Amino acid sequence: MQKPASFHYELVKQKCSLTLVEYVISSELMKPIGFPVWPCLPLLVLTLNGCAVGPHYRHPAAPDVPLTSTPLPDATARAAGQSQRFMPGADIPGDWWHLFKSSQLDGLIANALRNNPNLAAAQATLLEAEENFRAAQGALLPTFSGSLGAQRDKGSSAGLAAFGGKGTAPLPAYTLYNASLSISYSLDIFGGQRRQIENIAAQAEYERWELEAAYLTLTSNIVTAAVNEASLNAQIDATQKLVADERQLLAILQTQTRLGGAAPTQVLQQQATLAQQEATLPPMESQLAQAQNQLAAYAGQFPGNFHLKSFTLADLSLPKNIPVSLPSAIVAQRPDIAAAAAQLHEASANVGVADANMLPQVKLSAEIGRESLTPGTLFAPSTLLWNLVAGITQPIFEGGTLAAQRKSAIAALQVAGAQYQSTVISAFQNVADALSALQYDAHTLSAAQAARVAAGKSLRVTEAQYQLGGQPFSAVLTAEITYQNAVVAAVKARAARLSDTAALYQALGGGWWHRQDVTVKCCGVIP
Repeated sequence: MQKPASFHYELVKQKCSLTLVEYVISSELMKPIGFPVWPCLPLLVLTLNGCAVGPHYRHPAAPDVPLTSTPLPDATARAAGQSQRFMPGADIPGDWWHLFKSSQLDGLIANALRNNPNLAAAQATLLEAEENFRAAQGALLPTFSGSLGAQRDKGSSAGLAAFGGKGTAPLPAYTLYNASLSISYSLDIFGGQRRQIENIAAQAEYERWELEAAYLTLTSNIVTAAVNEASLNAQIDATQKLVADERQLLAILQTQTRLGGAAPTQVLQQQATLAQQEATLPPMESQLAQAQNQLAAYAGQFPGNFHLKSFTLADLSLPKNIPVSLPSAIVAQRPDIAAAAAQLHEASANVGVADANMLPQVKLSAEIGRESLTPGTLFAPSTLLWNLVAGITQPIFEGGTLAAQRKSAIAALQVAGAQYQSTVISAFQNVADALSALQYDAHTLSAAQAARVAAGKSLRVTEAQYQLGGQPFSAVLTAEITYQNAVVAAVKARAARLSDTAALYQALGGGWWHRQDVTVKCCGVIP
């Protein structure tokens, strides 16, 4: 079975520049091969351009699979006078919600993009990650520090006596002035610091894609919530009309009962039917209020301060041309796939960090300064002092800690690879589900519209026959129930078609590449 995505990493041989050192990282320790490292360390420091141990990240290739198990038609079936045409390879606009041609929806989304707190949090999180990346880059450069101080001291004559000194007179106090400049530099010979920076850069890249995902999720949720509100408004209107019809029939029955033309049981039956119809309204009104509150939250406002005209299905136009991205484009366009790839990159860099922790660490430091008893002579030639220090640290025995950390990093890389594959599979499932839904939505709406028209005609005929005495009252009730279900089904089918269109735009990535909401693209790949 072909995998939808794959990743590759290599932990075999790494060669440093000039092939001065060749080594293999085993699961337990570093085993030098060929030219010994220690005798050549000075030459290594001078000539080694730097190698980065661990796997070199390679972005997973796009899966070579179709979007759906069956070929797509050129267009959906025609329903309510409209069909949707599938456009393979067509681009997606960054403001795709404009395709619904609702100025009210456009204004609401624009307001939400400015005021939504979750979006603001995602923006701040990206900024934090970018600054962490910039801070980490400083590890590749030398550090400089300067100091200027004065120290007041007084010695003890008893201390001099212990070393053969004479006299008990107290020693005079003195002031020691000093000024110094310190330089420290850790040689990143095996790329441990660069792998750590690569890891932090991947974290920043992950947050960038999380921000894009937040934009996409917010806009698509607003469209879906607006469609839901419009659907509930239509369902409530239809139910209110049916309740009015039921009340009218109840009034007719009560009149007929007073005149002896109908039995009291028919009045009671109609009263029960009316009560049942009225009982369906409060739940829908509650859902409508919740949908409006949800829109207020998306817009970053409190429900009490949110005043917006209710959406209706007539306010929303159905997009006619539907883009269908190629599989390779979906992998590049989906923010969640890009975020999963960034996590895979992060895990790959962590393996390099674990490898470098098992290798020698070289640090150079130098200090130059002046020290004098008086400020006036602080910078005299005789007050100069300096030191140079070079140190090498090689882990020898860590109780298996470093080896276990390396194995853990490799396991984490395998986890990230599996999660990336799962994300790609889910993404293609989302696209396939949305494409299938659009096709079936058209058939559903067509059938629902036909059922609504037929049920309406049947209800009008039955009511006329009942008033003429040609049909029993039970026939009218049956026709009413049929018509109510047909009206609600047609409303739901129309709303589902709009919602599934928005879901497809979300599944395809939402056209973020045409927007300028995120101007900084962090952070580059550290080789």
